[in-house]
Amino acid sequence: MTSAAQQEPFRLFEGPDAPTEDDLYKCVHCGFCLQACPTYVETGLETESPRGRIALMKAVHEKRIDISPAVVSHWDLCIQCRACEPVCPSGVPYGRLIEATMVQVAGHRKLGRIASRASDLLLKRILPNQGRLSFLVGMLRLYQRSGLRAMARKLGLIRMVSAKLAELESSLPTLPPAYFEATGQVVRPFGERTTRVALLSGCVMPLIHGPQMRSVVHVLTRNGCEVVVPKDQVCCGAINTHVGDLETARDLARKNIDAFLESGVDAVIVASAGCGSRMKEYHDLLKDDPAYAEKADQLSRLTRDIHEFLVELPFVPPEGRLDYRVTYQDSCHLAHAQGITDAPRVLLRSIPGLELVEMANPSRCCGAGGTYSITQREFSLRLLDSKMQSILATEPDVVATANPGCVMQLQYGAVRTESGLGVRYVTELLDEAYRAEPKRGSTKSESFDPTAWEEERHELRSRWKGRPGDRRQRRDR
Repeated sequence: MTSAAQQEPFRLFEGPDAPTEDDLYKCVHCGFCLQACPTYVETGLETESPRGRIALMKAVHEKRIDISPAVVSHWDLCIQCRACEPVCPSGVPYGRLIEATMVQVAGHRKLGRIASRASDLLLKRILPNQGRLSFLVGMLRLYQRSGLRAMARKLGLIRMVSAKLAELESSLPTLPPAYFEATGQVVRPFGERTTRVALLSGCVMPLIHGPQMRSVVHVLTRNGCEVVVPKDQVCCGAINTHVGDLETARDLARKNIDAFLESGVDAVIVASAGCGSRMKEYHDLLKDDPAYAEKADQLSRLTRDIHEFLVELPFVPPEGRLDYRVTYQDSCHLAHAQGITDAPRVLLRSIPGLELVEMANPSRCCGAGGTYSITQREFSLRLLDSKMQSILATEPDVVATANPGCVMQLQYGAVRTESGLGVRYVTELLDEAYRAEPKRGSTKSESFDPTAWEEERHELRSRWKGRPGDRRQRRDR
């Protein structure tokens, strides 16, 4: 009689996107990565460390073990923060290894029919299509603003369905009244133009953090940049990459390459750390594409994180005063993947009155990690609780960071701890300082009121809409 194990074929790494031997065997198992890895620090387990996960990859490659659910569980628990890369003396490209491994896992992962269809719908139909994603977020905003959320929470309706779902719903951010739209608008600088840049709007950030995206535009124009927001841009593909869907990620990369290279700009600015990391690595994602390899390399070289770009300009220091005590959380894909740690701190220290206080382990992951906060909810919250301890120990008014996932995760951390902590983007604080500058001929500064700004913007739009001379392309200035 044939056993079940014999009936099922042995599952190994295969195909063009499999981990390569050159990458796999760079790891010498020295252990420098252990204390940098958040999952190892939390568990103390070798299998939850980078070198432990690479050892499993090698074992699969050498046909010593199968891609079994037990093995996959260790790869799944990896948050893909890439904190192991800067400390590795052998230069192991762990990010590339785990992405290639997740491609293999995706081909063997067994999901129920409903879960499989839901995953396919989200990753391949909704996330890459801004219109569909906007509709979905619009429904969520209606749920929040119509009173349905308050009623559902008061009656405990979601908890009746699932306690885990209720906890997840409680962590959703409150959505702003208006989105940031990429309509091909061109926003002129304040004063003389020094450079022309394109701005990645992205998929999630313009819907969840629309006012903060407008802050990015204001900061750029305040520093002499003409800002183009290409209409045909799409999601950067980072989330698809993390779950092993490289084909969709490549399709998205090609669309972005076409959209941004046609804009004829000096740089492509990205305000989301995860998106910037993905776009800077388009050259690797499309290295085997004869039609796009060279163009991908060109866009990767043009892509700049907003913080590094401003510091390199150099930026105009603000004169407005912000009396905040601030601690800075390094977003993983900014600090580890892009190697940018000083620039955000330079911007924060330039703000008069702002006191920057460093927390312990500022670059240790907060637990957001794209879809990680959903797929690995328990461990994500475990990492968040550790991070909040480090943050609150500095007794700050505000924690600043550089990625939308981090902002949402830390906002929920502030709710969980009932700390009243403010969570802001670095560029958001810089914009507030610019807007608090004394007006010409006055010694008084005017505090920034984002609600009033939004109302004024919509009032001006309604006045000019449809009239001769309507300059709709400047509406997000």
